[in-house]
Amino acid sequence: MESTDKPAAVAATTTTTPSTTVAASKCPFNYSAVDVGLRVVLFAAAVIAVVVMATSKQTEMVPVPGLPTSVRVPFSAEFTDSPAFVYFMAALSTTGLYSIITALASILLGRKPSYTNTILLAFALMDVVFVGIVASATGSAGSVAYIGLRGNSHVRWDKICNVYDEFCRHIGTAIAFSLFAAILLVFLTMFSTFALYKKIR
Repeated sequence: MESTDKPAAVAATTTTTPSTTVAASKCPFNYSAVDVGLRVVLFAAAVIAVVVMATSKQTEMVPVPGLPTSVRVPFSAEFTDSPAFVYFMAALSTTGLYSIITALASILLGRKPSYTNTILLAFALMDVVFVGIVASATGSAGSVAYIGLRGNSHVRWDKICNVYDEFCRHIGTAIAFSLFAAILLVFLTMFSTFALYKKIR
């Protein structure tokens, strides 16, 4: 009886080893490290965009219509003057908070592998949502910034960047970082989807 039981136990052990090796090779790259790195960069881009936009206030002496050109009064330009810029600030602030929360969650992926697939799916879905939020904020702020830069002669909207040059530079820089954040979110969406695919296929 002993001679027949031992080979069976050895055979069972040898048959389970390859399946374990195959399962471990489904996701050969270090997902958590790459994902955390991208989300930290996303946080930095969002914070820079918010800070640059928040510090965009500029005050200049401008002439008053109907009065002599020598009469000038101080007028300020700041992001609170435009609802598009206020939405931009809210969207990028929320994105920065989201990036930190998801970075911490990504760190936990290696410690609780049983929740990996669920977290990856949540990441992919939420990243798509934030792509839309950041892209819409970037587009709305960019359209207002373009009018400030070029004006619109058809509706008699004058450009202001020839007067508030520093303000416009701040706005342009903030929009550039916001666009970079949107691109990062696209890559994160693709990355999360690919990692989930590698684990379940």
